[in-house]
Amino acid sequence: MGPKFHLAVGQSPAELSSTEQRLDWLSATLSEVARRGADLLLLPELFATGYNIGVEVEKRAEPADGQIAKEITRLAKSHALAIHYGFPEAAGGMIFNSAQCFGPDGKRLSISRKLLIPPGFERDYFTPGQGCALFTYLGVRIATLICYDAEFPETVRHVASRGAVLILVPTALGAQWEWVAKRMIPSRAYENGVFLAYANSAGTERGLEFLGQSFIATPDGQELARAGAEAEVIYGTLDFDRVSSAQSRLPYLSDRKLLELDVREP
Repeated sequence: MGPKFHLAVGQSPAELSSTEQRLDWLSATLSEVARRGADLLLLPELFATGYNIGVEVEKRAEPADGQIAKEITRLAKSHALAIHYGFPEAAGGMIFNSAQCFGPDGKRLSISRKLLIPPGFERDYFTPGQGCALFTYLGVRIATLICYDAEFPETVRHVASRGAVLILVPTALGAQWEWVAKRMIPSRAYENGVFLAYANSAGTERGLEFLGQSFIATPDGQELARAGAEAEVIYGTLDFDRVSSAQSRLPYLSDRKLLELDVREP
């Protein structure tokens, strides 16, 4: 597929209590990320404002081209890499749990809205999104699925069947869901023969303890990198020849069309 793709996943500290502190952390982190040669930095779900902020999300939500986006754009341009981050998007009188990506030229590459709002407080504030948008960056077809979205095999299979070879999953996974990060989500990469990157927060935010355990999974069931419980940035070099090899060895995407699932009554 061409040159290797250099991916960074930022497991940011959950205790940062304001957007300003979060953007300051990002600014301080980006020099090393750029020095390591990353093409794209993936950040967690609702990174820009915090996740467990309750009704404050109504005040912190911004349009997709708001002040947060302007600062992310500036940072992407100044460090010559793409930044993919989660934020609460205010649009049409509603709030969406969204993620967007700006390239090193400052142009928006993608925006996605969380499709499935899980049980709990999110349902008090967020409207579900619709549809899965893919984007191309450095010749790589990429899809975004936000947290709970990726826990459904149908969503990952859908974007993989549309040509995504890298799936980015910003998440806000609590400490009690270790099986999800260590078993369930890595299997999504294997069963579709794609790379998958999972970016979680670390630490505690207003009583909610996050698991950490961000990772980069390969198409053939391996891990390029995995974080622990503390804030850190992990890195991986993605060789997309591994996608074609994995999908040839285990042709789930094509063979699923041969399944006869409807039972004919006698």
